[in-house]
Amino acid sequence: MTAIVAREIYNPVQRDRVMFIKTAAETGGELTLLEMEVAPDGGNALHIHTSYSERFTVISGELGVQLGSRQYQLHEGESEIVAAGIVHRWYNNGAVPARIYVELRPGHAGFEQSLRVAYGLATDGRTNAAGIPKNILHLALLAQMSDIKLVGPTAAMNPLFGALARLARRMGVEADLLERYGA
Repeated sequence: MTAIVAREIYNPVQRDRVMFIKTAAETGGELTLLEMEVAPDGGNALHIHTSYSERFTVISGELGVQLGSRQYQLHEGESEIVAAGIVHRWYNNGAVPARIYVELRPGHAGFEQSLRVAYGLATDGRTNAAGIPKNILHLALLAQMSDIKLVGPTAAMNPLFGALARLARRMGVEADLLERYGA
């Protein structure tokens, strides 16, 4: 029996909502396309992805995008592309939610899975107030699934996360998370 996978997920800790418009599986790996609502004061820390690019397009509100040391404030209809390997982050400093499209090329099923797992963990109270999993094995798996690499002083954690993710897979932790959260 095939599990029914929700097209829309919500993170009650970060107050972000994601709608899966096109998944990697649906596009033969060409792209992943999401519509995301980023809450005021929402966003993430500087990081890189090595296997895909991201394109952020604002539907409504405003979205800040940092590429290296450069910052851009995107408004309705504006886009910014982040090539693979570029240090970046995105954020909403506005007073209202920002609705955006996020396009990954090529598509990335692991990124899609990581969102489902992270939002599920948040819904179940298994993250801290910043939305970070309380369990280090869960955090390591999410970093690996999503191809998120830390940068700056925290980059020293990347090899540790790799080792912990391998351990978590051997222990069946990843399979349990994927089964529980429908990824």
